[in-house]
Amino acid sequence: MKVLVTGASGFIGSFVATRFLARGEEVVGLDNLNDYYDVNLKRARLARLESNPGFRFAKLDLADATGMAELFTREQFQRVVHLGAQAGVRHSLQDPLSYVNSNVVGTLNVLEGCRRNAVGHMVYASTSSVYGASTRMPYSEHEPAAHPLSLYAASKRSTELMAHSYSALFGLPTTGLRFFTVYGPWGRPDMALFLFARAIVAGQPIEVFNYGRHERDFTYVDDIAEGVVRATDHVATANPSWSGDAPDPATSRVPYRLYNIGSNRPIELQRYIEVLEDCLGLKAVRVLKELQPGDVPDTWADVTELSDAIGYRPDTPIEVGVRNFVNWFREYYRT
Repeated sequence: MKVLVTGASGFIGSFVATRFLARGEEVVGLDNLNDYYDVNLKRARLARLESNPGFRFAKLDLADATGMAELFTREQFQRVVHLGAQAGVRHSLQDPLSYVNSNVVGTLNVLEGCRRNAVGHMVYASTSSVYGASTRMPYSEHEPAAHPLSLYAASKRSTELMAHSYSALFGLPTTGLRFFTVYGPWGRPDMALFLFARAIVAGQPIEVFNYGRHERDFTYVDDIAEGVVRATDHVATANPSWSGDAPDPATSRVPYRLYNIGSNRPIELQRYIEVLEDCLGLKAVRVLKELQPGDVPDTWADVTELSDAIGYRPDTPIEVGVRNFVNWFREYYRT
């Protein structure tokens, strides 16, 4: 297949593109290489992909409607994996417009490219943040996600609704994947594990929000990538038993599906930090702080649907995943 992976120089996108290449697919990786975080890290991820002859890079902004339309017309993709987005809950408080341009307008351009060029399946990244104010655990795709607590979450929920409209209007099969707290090697510098490791190695204190009482469904990046590839192979179909009298948010009478991808094992933030300390061989100085605006106290993924549909569920323990991150961190930063 010829597969488009948007956000290919990003954390998750680079792992997903690598998996497609490993099984012999032709991959076009799209990214705008913006400076939201260290562009050198993005270029280093990209260099690993460009060493494979099956990979080609397209430097393009998702919000560029003309450029996106030309790319789709020229390449005629069979599958599209849309992972490119403006990420980060906290940054959405400072720069909300970037989330609308990238996540909403950008996704619209991807949907238009798919429907106008007969793409067989579009898989796209959503987030556990869409569950927002809900405290009903574990989070299930069959429950409404109607109360997001950040613009980032709202923009991602918007992409799910937009995808459904295209599935309904044009018969485009779409699958949305709600990622739960992804971590691992080559991660983003604004993510907790990266921030903690950098501070601890430098002998600086770390900020621990919600006084360390967060519980997060930490999910290793390789597990996420495997789930994305399998979901791409499992083309979304209509649910024949779907009823408008009792609408199921996770399915539809049109080819539309939503799945959680998480470890299904919530871990308290303090335990996560302890594992990192063990792997680094260093102790952290913790500065305990209250819950930040836009954050939710806990996340926990119900992955029954993912397991039943594609026969897969993430299984990497945090002790293994954090160790792999630390090994990469020490090598990459020569520390």
